[in-house]
Amino acid sequence: MAPVKRGYRGGVGGGVVTLFLCGDVMLGRGVDQVLAHPGSPRLREDWVTDAREYVRLAETAHGPVPAPVGPSWPWGEALRVLEESGPDVRVVNLETSVTRCDAFAPGKAVHYRMHPANLPALTVARPDVCVLANNHVLDFGRPGLAETLGSLAGAGLRTAGAGQGPDEACAPAVVPVPGGGRVLVFALGARSGGIPADWAASPTVAGVAYLPELSAATAAAVARQVRRTRRPGDLVVVSVHWGSNWGYRVPRDQTRFARALVDGGVDLVHGHSSHHPRPVEVYRGHLVLHGCGDFIDDYEGISGHPEYRDDLRIAFLVRLAADTGRLAGLRMVPLRARRLRLEPAPAADRAWLRATLDRISPGVRVTETPDGSLTVAHPALAHGPAAGS
Repeated sequence: MAPVKRGYRGGVGGGVVTLFLCGDVMLGRGVDQVLAHPGSPRLREDWVTDAREYVRLAETAHGPVPAPVGPSWPWGEALRVLEESGPDVRVVNLETSVTRCDAFAPGKAVHYRMHPANLPALTVARPDVCVLANNHVLDFGRPGLAETLGSLAGAGLRTAGAGQGPDEACAPAVVPVPGGGRVLVFALGARSGGIPADWAASPTVAGVAYLPELSAATAAAVARQVRRTRRPGDLVVVSVHWGSNWGYRVPRDQTRFARALVDGGVDLVHGHSSHHPRPVEVYRGHLVLHGCGDFIDDYEGISGHPEYRDDLRIAFLVRLAADTGRLAGLRMVPLRARRLRLEPAPAADRAWLRATLDRISPGVRVTETPDGSLTVAHPALAHGPAAGS
């Protein structure tokens, strides 16, 4: 694919658009049980059959959770970060069905759902886009997906990546931004992210925008859709659920796919699925987040893979030049999960996260700023706006 020529596209000349991005927001299961309107705690996992067990594990690890908690509890410190940074667009990967449905999807080891009455725990963060192309949105089948879509629409939330057919599932969420431009968020789910092939949306069944393979042909098809939809002044984000749960190595097909998207006109690639952050890449001046890691979940007290520190979370604040879509700055705010809530990451944890991201991210240098945030230095940023926020 020949790279798209990039220049002024009719945006706010010299302006910057700031986006908040994070990884998996899993408000179901144990988190749902401590909110004001818990749904059925019944699970069909090999070792846990009651979602309240995940609350007990978290309390054993870090102390009591004062259930029922208010809707802001799971976000904790993240809400202060959002309030102080004031991003223009907020994008989350909502990896939870929003349903009372009890039809567990067969063949799945883990199922996530939150009661629709607990939606204030999502709307409190005021997300502009909820990405749904992931491996939990159909945990309770097509009826659960229909209720999820209806519940989110009823709460006034935009979605991307799932719908009643392929046109709806593949359509971007469109977010107006100051100055008259728009941010388009396309969402895609890859087989490597644990999404069953039969979850794909088709003309006859609802489902997700599914990527059977991360090939050049698939990337070219996405680029064609971007070109058909984009207007002068638009910025384009492609949010992709891909890759394994653990490990820092990014598969070659994933790197090639991300770069092909940028070559095809995409401004930012927002990757998620891994339980911990993966490399940060700047390609041709554009940001690729290969894996944002978990953000909100009920994983505290679960043993395994301690070397990846999945208790540490990152709020990504990305600044894009409004006229070119190039990366103008990246601020990463480290947080830590405790008692099903996000709190500030202590200095030692921030240092560990900085060193890890610096080691695994070729071509960029990760540093800590005086306020405790992390930022990146890269030659593409040398002559543009400051790398910090």
